[in-house]
Amino acid sequence: MSITIGKGIPKVDAQHKVRGDTIYADDYTVPGMLYGKVLRSRYPAARILALRTARAEHLEGVHAVITAKDIPHNELTARFGQSTSVGVQFEGIYRVMADQEVRYFGEPIALVAAETPELAEQACQMIEVEYQPLEGIFDPVRAMAPGVRQVAEKPQNIASHFKIRKGNVEEAFASADVVVEGAYQVPYQDHAYLEPESGVAWVDEDGTINIRVSSQVIEHFREVAEVLDLPHSRVRYLGTWIGGGFGGKEDITVESFLALLAWKTRRPVKLTYTRAESLLTHSKRHPFFMEYKTGAKKDGQIVAVQARLISDAGSYSALSPWVLLYATVNAAGPYHVDNVWVDSYAVMTNTPITSAFRGFGAPQVNFAYESQMDEISHRLGIDPLELRRRNFLRQGDSLDTGWVYDRPVAISEAAEVAWQALGPKPTSPNPQVAIGHGLGAGMCSYGRLTFLHDTSRSYIKLELDGSAIIRCGVPDLGGGQGHILCQIAAEELGLAIERIKLYITDSQLTPLAGTTTATRQLYMSGNATLKAARILRGRMLEKASGMLSVPVEDLEVQAGKVLSKSQPEKSVGLVPLVNRMSTEGEELFVESQFNAPFTSIPASEVIEGQIHPDYTFGAYAVEVEVNRETGALRVPRIVACFDVGKALNPVIVEGQIEGGGIQGFGYALTEDMKIEKGVIQTPSFAEYLIPTAVDVPDLETILLESGTGLGPYGAKGIGEPPMVSIAPALTNAIYDAVGVRVTSLPATPEKILMGMLAQEEGGG
Repeated sequence: MSITIGKGIPKVDAQHKVRGDTIYADDYTVPGMLYGKVLRSRYPAARILALRTARAEHLEGVHAVITAKDIPHNELTARFGQSTSVGVQFEGIYRVMADQEVRYFGEPIALVAAETPELAEQACQMIEVEYQPLEGIFDPVRAMAPGVRQVAEKPQNIASHFKIRKGNVEEAFASADVVVEGAYQVPYQDHAYLEPESGVAWVDEDGTINIRVSSQVIEHFREVAEVLDLPHSRVRYLGTWIGGGFGGKEDITVESFLALLAWKTRRPVKLTYTRAESLLTHSKRHPFFMEYKTGAKKDGQIVAVQARLISDAGSYSALSPWVLLYATVNAAGPYHVDNVWVDSYAVMTNTPITSAFRGFGAPQVNFAYESQMDEISHRLGIDPLELRRRNFLRQGDSLDTGWVYDRPVAISEAAEVAWQALGPKPTSPNPQVAIGHGLGAGMCSYGRLTFLHDTSRSYIKLELDGSAIIRCGVPDLGGGQGHILCQIAAEELGLAIERIKLYITDSQLTPLAGTTTATRQLYMSGNATLKAARILRGRMLEKASGMLSVPVEDLEVQAGKVLSKSQPEKSVGLVPLVNRMSTEGEELFVESQFNAPFTSIPASEVIEGQIHPDYTFGAYAVEVEVNRETGALRVPRIVACFDVGKALNPVIVEGQIEGGGIQGFGYALTEDMKIEKGVIQTPSFAEYLIPTAVDVPDLETILLESGTGLGPYGAKGIGEPPMVSIAPALTNAIYDAVGVRVTSLPATPEKILMGMLAQEEGGG
């Protein structure tokens, strides 16, 4: 009988957060602290002809002014993949500050550390920058044209290019009874996390730089060390509980700035972005332009998919090649299609940096392929669920990369359960309000790319009073990434979760657990913790076997004791057991490493083979009400159903689905980031509208538990998948209501109204 697994146990940090006691990055202060500020470019593309800092440097109370020339290594090239024989090579450029040329509006040019934030801001304003504006390249399609100015050292501004080639699409289209073509656009999206980028840094007497920072990746201590030309052992990350990340804190944000300023001043330095600064300058979700062509038989069988994907990589490549790869692999969705042709491009422009965001390329293509599926269902007169059911992947089918997926696929069940839960479409009591139902299905990977040799480590120690300690370098973004390790350890060791103390995110004192990205922490750190706990449990059972004269296989751990399954009267409490182990010199601690399965892929632009460890499948069914006179939209119902493998904590799983669904709701309907000539025109939440409790209905979640995941106890990852398929469910429902096919997000009332007016004028 399970002790903790499958139980909705409150998170170990829950009460602290409810009471407001949780310490976030901006809450930290250090005696003698200075304040950092960043001077940023006023142009999206320009040469820096002169940079004069003397006035700022001589301002009383200013302790440091740093520009690119002061940085030991201002530019780093991050390489991903092991070698050309192992996989496709990705190179991401990380530049600390602009040097000679700026590529985007808001790019850092100088750093200041001063006694007060106001003084630091004043010093920034006193720095004189002489610019020579350059032609800005803002359209990724135009950026690819011959002769266009290069944003970076990339031919035709193409940062990366991938292909899928499966079957023969020309023959398949020739045999199709219906061919649907569509062009789709999806926009920038801001992470809009509760806590802006923030941190504080100080230098120890031995020269170690400590950075207490809100980050998804404490392993960035290595890059920061290289920026300062220091040994890796001389930079320490101390992570904080994170007030949201969603991928926006996967890249380095304030860490290098803090380290540079603390190193130069030998004083503690704090730097926190304002909300406007965060919105204007941090990375965004990639906008995509997508052209799709889908062919089907009369019975609804999809015979061919052809797609051209163009993503706006912004001014630095960052993680754009990765995101593009994920989008390419997902381009045809959770469907078995024998003939697939995909060409995808990440293109450099003088626009904000685009990088990691929840879903990592999957939401963009999902919007396109699910719109195509909905259009085909209407053209053929086949129910939307039935059309999908006839084409969904099944165990033993090959994905578009040729990898045979030999695991159960619950996507058909998830879609059917969600659709049936939505129920029959009601009749509108108002003739001006049309009601529509829409379906969106999708797949999303969990775990990093299989050729990256991903690893995670976790440490567990038993104390003499029967309590335990877990040390793991996992950053917790609020999704329970740390808490679930406690549940796993409690389950295996027979402890109450209150008896476990968790230490996380210290790059020098907690075993490194890798990034909290790619929906990988439960899969990776969960398995590392499970491995450690089972080794420790095995030692406990061996010792108890000798103490009770009972075979190990007849023993089980229950609620603070070890007892015989066949002779329950024979038992030993955990405290005397641990004390006996300690007295006799048994190790009461284990540090284990979990290695993700490794596969190689050909060194080619054509993507083949197994790219991800596994996928999570799910679906949304939604109901919308559209006002025929104004285009105003109301969403009274949303149903989500996902195969989560095993819900280790159903409350946390439901919370992840609800959060992902609401974030996808904003992506689909309200979040409209306006950018003109490379400059964001929506620098606050007054203009950039994220959903509120007034906008979103209660989201009904239904969990399927196939037990087929690669995580502990058969769990699948659920952090990112809920973001993927809600947008097309909403736009498909709009089409069902009023016959308007929205092909560019967000689906605003203006777009819906213009679509209805176009129907009236054009008769369709």
